Amino acid sequence: MSSVIDRISAIGIMPVITKIDSPEDLDALAKALTAGGIPAMEITFRMEGADTYIRQARKNHPNVLVGAGTVITMDQAKKAIAAGAQFIVAPGLNAEIVRYCQGQQIDVIPGIATPSELETAIGLGLSTVKFFPAEQNGGIDAIKAICGPYSGVGFMPTGGLNLTNLADYFAFDRIVACGGTYMLGAHMAKKEWAQVTELCKKSVQTMLNIKLAHVGINEANEETARGVAASLAGLLRLDVAKDGNSSVFVDKYVEVMKNPYLGKHGHIGFTTSSVERAVRYYKAQGVAFNEESAKYSASGKLNAIYFKEEVGGFAIHLVNA
Repeated sequence: MSSVIDRISAIGIMPVITKIDSPEDLDALAKALTAGGIPAMEITFRMEGADTYIRQARKNHPNVLVGAGTVITMDQAKKAIAAGAQFIVAPGLNAEIVRYCQGQQIDVIPGIATPSELETAIGLGLSTVKFFPAEQNGGIDAIKAICGPYSGVGFMPTGGLNLTNLADYFAFDRIVACGGTYMLGAHMAKKEWAQVTELCKKSVQTMLNIKLAHVGINEANEETARGVAASLAGLLRLDVAKDGNSSVFVDKYVEVMKNPYLGKHGHIGFTTSSVERAVRYYKAQGVAFNEESAKYSASGKLNAIYFKEEVGGFAIHLVNA
């Protein structure tokens, strides 16, 4: 991935802006999106003056990733790039526009909906495409069916996505990001910026899908660990589910460590749909991780990692659901 595609992937959700009423609204929107944890926007050429708003967003909000959407002509591509767009998104695949953007060193994400279009995109040297319109073309099941023979290609589905189906897309590891207008809707027209922020927060929560997995308790040695586990199991009428090399599990909720591990008191584990995606997102927000704690699968996939900072004397770690 390029650095811009990396940023898109780290943010994970791309708000698609189809209408802006005033420069003041653009500034308010950028602040609302950022407050909701989504510092990005795709300003589309569906509206008049899209390039002017792109230029304003780049100038006034340097920490927001700003791209141009609905780019369907060379003139629009040139205007978008001249205005400072950091990436270009198109509803279809126009080879001339793709080659022009590549020549300008600007990432371009064209829309595809068929294997033939995907092959054309790959032939143009692209590794990330927009699947559009996503829901109308079969949704996540269609993406899985299309991408099967084509390894190494990532997708940014857009069209018909919302909070009810977002998790289905993010559960698939070939999804680079998801685009949509659902977090804007009537709220933007009514200048209800707090509601936009709230929808962004819910979108991030849906993407990460963080759930409490278990609590770890540090004990000094194997004997005390087994004693604590037995006491807890007896108190709560639970089973000692596993007596392993390093810890004793009471059911699946409490892990009693046989020797002190990370965290003054212990650790708290959370599951997420994808540890790799969660780490990308949190790092983009400035959160640090204990890289030495990272655990990988045989295929090189990140399965678990601890945050660098402790909370209340507990180390916090993520694990794949």
